[in-house]
Amino acid sequence: MEKSIKEHLEDTFNDLGSREMKNFKSKLCDRKKAAGIRKAKLEKVEDAMDLADLMVSTFTSTGAVPVALEILEAIGCNEEAAELKGKTGLSAAQSMDALDGPGLSAAQSMDGPELSVPASEDVGPGHSGNALSDDWHKQLHLALCSQQFKNKMMKENGEEIYEVKEKSVRKRLALLINNIDFDDKDMTRRGADRDEENLEWLLKELDYQVVKYRNLSAKEIEKAVKDFARREEHKHSDSTFVVIMSHGQRDAILGVHYSALNPSDTFPVDQIYRSLNTENCPGLRNKPKVILIQACRGGESGRIWATEGDVEGDDFVHKEKDFISLMSCTPDTKSYRHVENGTFYVQYLVDVLMKHAHEDHIEELFRKVIRRFDTADTMGRYRQMACKNRASLPKLFYLFPGL
Repeated sequence: MEKSIKEHLEDTFNDLGSREMKNFKSKLCDRKKAAGIRKAKLEKVEDAMDLADLMVSTFTSTGAVPVALEILEAIGCNEEAAELKGKTGLSAAQSMDALDGPGLSAAQSMDGPELSVPASEDVGPGHSGNALSDDWHKQLHLALCSQQFKNKMMKENGEEIYEVKEKSVRKRLALLINNIDFDDKDMTRRGADRDEENLEWLLKELDYQVVKYRNLSAKEIEKAVKDFARREEHKHSDSTFVVIMSHGQRDAILGVHYSALNPSDTFPVDQIYRSLNTENCPGLRNKPKVILIQACRGGESGRIWATEGDVEGDDFVHKEKDFISLMSCTPDTKSYRHVENGTFYVQYLVDVLMKHAHEDHIEELFRKVIRRFDTADTMGRYRQMACKNRASLPKLFYLFPGL
């Protein structure tokens, strides 16, 4: 039977002498800027098994190996590092790939903006709040709304709910833009194709025709958004989704030509709202407009090192109304992406909507997505918090999937 990561780590630690073990734990404690382990916890470690347990519980099964290799090489235990690398097939930099913001390559810095977050190997989508299993996407199934539930909600709260047009007459559109390949090859967003696949599936299941683009410059993103706003189908729709996934800055999305030599290839997020507002997109007047942005908004990690103990009939209308957006992270912080499974933001978003869109309105759905990020063990040592932004929905928006 093949050994687990924890067992391989235990074998490695058993091969260390008492002096090497002491040095290893000291270095692990010193990794404060890289999310080390506090001294009080390390003092409780009595043997190799305890240390392996602590490493896996702190960094996740796959994430623990690169950290162990980094420290082993730093203390001169190169033979043990090489053996662990050979048994697990992982290098110190291999799992450290991809935040959705520009920055250093994986090999340059484990704390720089090119980290990777391995998804938990033993936590599935049924565990509320935790990272999803590697094969969760194979089980996609949208729970459908019953006519009885819709009738009940409309009877009880009809005046408070946005109109949902009959499926036979409506023409719903959604815009999906996904930047994966950049001129700067170090900025390639590995795993982002999985996000595109999952979100396109979800939007189609929700009865939206998806207008899709990939690998656009900032000017091309602007044109795509403006063209989308002009589509005649919006007159016959009841709502829309706009999804943009790329690297990003605090208030901007990066085009594929962005680099240190070309820092102007950025698309302001504000432009989405301007393009879809009442003035520029009258077809969506008084209709919900859901904006989903997957991108970094800065370089901060989202974590800290804690010490122990720590008016109807009027001629005037609102220019911007009926919007709600869910950003993948809070301002100035990073947004994490698994190099195979895609971003945690999209994984949680799709999982929540396919399980609860039949019974919850959009703001409650977004709250449940945010709740996923509020679990201490969500992504091991990494911290990210999705956030609602610029919400101006005066009514409740139910998707009523299937109806």
